[in-house]
Amino acid sequence: MTSQQRYLADAIELAYNNIEQGGRPFGAVIVKDGEVVATGVNEIFRTNDPTSHAELNAIRAASVKLGSPNLAGCTVYASGHPCPMCLAAMRLAGIGEVVYAYSNEDGAQFGLSTAALYADLAKPLAEQAMKIHYEPLRLEAHGDLYAEWKARQA
Repeated sequence: MTSQQRYLADAIELAYNNIEQGGRPFGAVIVKDGEVVATGVNEIFRTNDPTSHAELNAIRAASVKLGSPNLAGCTVYASGHPCPMCLAAMRLAGIGEVVYAYSNEDGAQFGLSTAALYADLAKPLAEQAMKIHYEPLRLEAHGDLYAEWKARQA
């Protein structure tokens, strides 16, 4: 078994263990420089938090362990195909590689596919299921929000 397969097997074992705890069948392992930095499981039912996906929980733990929101150089090994939210979080964190074991097609018959969400997000904003619109409101009592933030960074 290659090291990549071992990390992926670890993610799958986390998913099986999560099923035993009443959770959903998702686990994730984050690796940097050949070392496991963090793991996570899907905790949606335990926490009632719809963002408590295995990958996001692993990202949170890795950021704490590494003392940085920048996870460049890390690889995520996930039991299932990451949803758009998790994939976006990985991109924002600078993660350069994702490997997953079960596809959206594998999960579809069990209600565990996010393929429809990916398809909806590929549409122009005006055509997506969720209404999204830009309202350029500025508060007179303050300067520009982003300029204020940038000025405080210097």
